Amino acid sequence: VQLQASGGGLVRAGDSLRLSCAASELTFSDYAMGWFRQAPGKEREFVAAISWRGGARYYVDSVKGRFTISRDNAKNTVDLLMNRLKPEDTAVYYCAAEQTRRWIDAPLRHSGMDYWGKGTQVTVSS
Repeated sequence: VQLQASGGGLVRAGDSLRLSCAASELTFSDYAMGWFRQAPGKEREFVAAISWRGGARYYVDSVKGRFTISRDNAKNTVDLLMNRLKPEDTAVYYCAAEQTRRWIDAPLRHSGMDYWGKGTQVTVSS
């Protein structure tokens, strides 16, 4: 199984970025997908999740109203559109997959994720 994240970069506060994660070697529609991030010196934290068909989404409070998670099961991709970026959004962003078809109404747990991708760096300057 491979999860390949892309789309990170260096932007200014207030700008937008779209991260994308391409999955391979798994039945994508069997998995809820999530984005996590890890800032320097901090623990990895949950950012956003989407259920297997995209009917349910959940966000950490700090990104609600700014970030949007979406998925395309035909293309095996999950995106994270990040608007109105802030310096505190600076982190390495990781996509991850959990094999479940449950309704997503809470943060995904690190320990519950079955697969992780390599991260992509997002840096937001003030």
